[in-house]
Amino acid sequence: MMSPSRSLWRFFGRVVLILLVLTALWTQVSRWASIPVGVLAHVVLSHAAPDWVQSVHRSPGVIEVQTRLEVSVKGQRGDLVVDSQTARYGYGLPLLCALLLAAGGPGRSTRLLAGYVLLLPAQVFSLSMDLLRSMVAAMPGGARTLGIAQWQMESIVLGYQLGSLIVPTVVPIVLWLWLDRAFVANVLLQKRYL
Repeated sequence: MMSPSRSLWRFFGRVVLILLVLTALWTQVSRWASIPVGVLAHVVLSHAAPDWVQSVHRSPGVIEVQTRLEVSVKGQRGDLVVDSQTARYGYGLPLLCALLLAAGGPGRSTRLLAGYVLLLPAQVFSLSMDLLRSMVAAMPGGARTLGIAQWQMESIVLGYQLGSLIVPTVVPIVLWLWLDRAFVANVLLQKRYL
């Protein structure tokens, strides 16, 4: 029987190798795999900021929001347009898939599909907060110009920081711990019970 520490190192070695392969693959398919993220972010922005969002245009890999917010550029006024890459916060998907594949076990395909679907809200949150933060950052005068309270503006900035720094990395790991509970209990926590 393999020692717990050896099986743990073997697992992490598999994770790293699979993650390298999946990350390379992700760079090739991310524009298409992130289309649902763009669609859901469109819906979220249209409902969360209807006073700011005039229209949303999506193409594979990019979401562009034409706002109702007016800005001045070289003496002329126009509507602010912000955009973002829909896959920008999707790098957690290869991480989640690498963890699930390295753990193995029956029902792997179901867990991979469930992981993809369960990861969508986190990606939509991060992308939406990125676009909202871009709107806030482009408007001189801050909260007063935007017609929102100071705490709302600070919430957008905090949401952006969480969505760009923490959510894309932590959520895939938490989802994996939940989706692979049996593996975590048998292999990763095995040391505690010996």
